[in-house]
Amino acid sequence: MPGMRRKRLVVSGRVQGVGFRYYIIRLAESFTVTGYVRNQPNGGVEIVAEGDEDQVEAFIGRAALGPSSSRVSEVKTYQEQFSGGYDSFGIQY
Repeated sequence: MPGMRRKRLVVSGRVQGVGFRYYIIRLAESFTVTGYVRNQPNGGVEIVAEGDEDQVEAFIGRAALGPSSSRVSEVKTYQEQFSGGYDSFGIQY
């Protein structure tokens, strides 16, 4: 779909046990982005975000900061094929 984007982020640092996933959910809702966030076994967090290109890019900029209790050391961003398969944004386990 024109103007729609899907990005996958892999966030490293102190991002588990600090409210990072809940911060991302609130942020996604404020930017009208759909997808998911989940912890990774290596201590990082994976985020998949879909939506309007401008909204997804703004979301990514804020997501990279994390909540004040976190310490983000690295964010890897990957462009993926837009699926339109999400109705909302939530946590995957």
